[in-house]
Amino acid sequence: MKPTDISAPDYFHKVVDCQWACPAHTPVPEYIRLIAEGRYSDAYMINWQSNVFPGILGRTCDRPCEPACRRGRVEDNPVAICRLKRVAADFKDDIKHRLPKPGPKNGKRIALVGGGPASLAVARDLAPLGYHCTVFDGDPKAGGMMRSQIPKFRLPDSVIDEETDYILDLGVEFKGGQRVDSLKQLLSENYDAIFVGSGAPRGRELDIPGRKEAGANIHIGIEWLANVSFGHVDKIGRRVIVLGGGNTAMDCCRTARRLGGESVKVVVRSGFEEMKASPWEKEDAIHEDIPILNYMVPVAFKHVAGKLIGVIFQKVRAEYDDKGRRNLVPSGEPDETIPCDDVLVAVGQENAFPWIEADCGIEFDKWHMPKVDPKTFASTNPKVFFGGDAAFGPKNIIWAVAHGHDAALSIHKMLSGEDINERPLPEVHVSSQKMGIHEWSYDNDISADKRFKVPHRDKVVALKDIRAEVELGYDLKLALGEAQRCLNCDVQTVFSTPLCIECDACVDICPMDCISFTENGEEDDLRQRLKAPSPHHDQALYVSGDLKTGRVMVKDEDVCLHCGLCAERCPTGAWDMQKYLIDMVQAGSTCQSKARSAA
Repeated sequence: MKPTDISAPDYFHKVVDCQWACPAHTPVPEYIRLIAEGRYSDAYMINWQSNVFPGILGRTCDRPCEPACRRGRVEDNPVAICRLKRVAADFKDDIKHRLPKPGPKNGKRIALVGGGPASLAVARDLAPLGYHCTVFDGDPKAGGMMRSQIPKFRLPDSVIDEETDYILDLGVEFKGGQRVDSLKQLLSENYDAIFVGSGAPRGRELDIPGRKEAGANIHIGIEWLANVSFGHVDKIGRRVIVLGGGNTAMDCCRTARRLGGESVKVVVRSGFEEMKASPWEKEDAIHEDIPILNYMVPVAFKHVAGKLIGVIFQKVRAEYDDKGRRNLVPSGEPDETIPCDDVLVAVGQENAFPWIEADCGIEFDKWHMPKVDPKTFASTNPKVFFGGDAAFGPKNIIWAVAHGHDAALSIHKMLSGEDINERPLPEVHVSSQKMGIHEWSYDNDISADKRFKVPHRDKVVALKDIRAEVELGYDLKLALGEAQRCLNCDVQTVFSTPLCIECDACVDICPMDCISFTENGEEDDLRQRLKAPSPHHDQALYVSGDLKTGRVMVKDEDVCLHCGLCAERCPTGAWDMQKYLIDMVQAGSTCQSKARSAA
């Protein structure tokens, strides 16, 4: 194998698994260290720069970072990255003076359709550069689905108000209660660019017998949640069935419990493990005494003279073909009728673009989705960009934010006369953490603590008040304990070939057997000859240049804990611990298109 080029900007980035997995590439270990130091405002600002909504995401993020967390390779549970983000938001000082100031207008006007996370991220990036950003939304206040579809017991209005106001106060014009009904009309108003961040606002229907006849008590989940959020609905029947296995279904069932549902059941066509809902969402529902019934497919709504009295379900089982694909087939058991007074349908969401006329230059694919470049977020109309759920279908807030950053960069480049397809490389900083022979500028002790539980409000109290936040968040003591579980994966073990005397001291002291000195060879062969064989080809091997004996040093990045023991033990300083920080390019960044060196 060739020596590893650690000067490549993305090499160490891939090693920081949590940051690599985050769509917005939030520098997770950096802000967790700041929390451990009690620097909550600094931790918040690092989050704000990348993910825009730390307080919101600290409560609601789908946490793609956590399954990637390296802590999960040495024990069952990863670091509570998401909930530590909330710690930064909960304990920060007033940070308004640290936010960008509205810059002088540059004469360019941007229209943003929808007031959700994607549009607000675009406005956050472009407004300080002098663009006049106008956000249109049918709802009276900004936030989009964050405000309308996430229950208040998970995300209080005060948090949404605070973090959306940070953006609107940059000089962004918000036109609440003004739904855009015609893209052609908007294009005629001579905006320099238009961003569509209107989400996936339509819940999927369930067209089975009895749907029309019993329609008065059958509700589309996301519409019902919005009606609850805005105070249009404040009660529900005693017996409620929620159809669907995603996070929206979990929000529906928990909301129904708070609005008078005494017997609330979630019924899902798949198995429990295959449900799309996040594991913690399912746990919270079960904790609130909501049973989840699996492998049951609704076949009809049962009614008497138009009054809903139950749902008839067919029982199914899973079969798998030779390629591992699952099919649900009838189990042969009799159908089961579950009595109910109301049904909430949460079987998915769809995009709806009735306001985009056919002659606007926007091409759609066979699934009625706009054709959007996944790198630039440009549509087939060069002035119109898409992001969030409107671009590629329902995902989550952090993906919408990432789309917003990329779309804002494209808009800025386009209006600056640059090629939007040329994406500048991120800025990379690497700095030694050595303070002395055996002293580092960060805490490199490996905490043996298991994951700390987030305190919850008493269930009896929580179920009585639909606006009482259930998760109370970490206090400072718990936050410090959880922060200490982070393995500082962004502090890299950097090896200097010329300094190595091949004493193998690092091999002897490594607790994970991830360092080997061996003859070089082809990758498949080399992986098998390491001290601990490394079968995971998706994880990097750090290979040195040829040493004096002709051997090479090989470190398996997959299992390295970044504990620094190799650097402490090395008598020549061939190993060093160097903090790696990557700044992803956003609109207005001082950036270059040429390669950036990480070393």
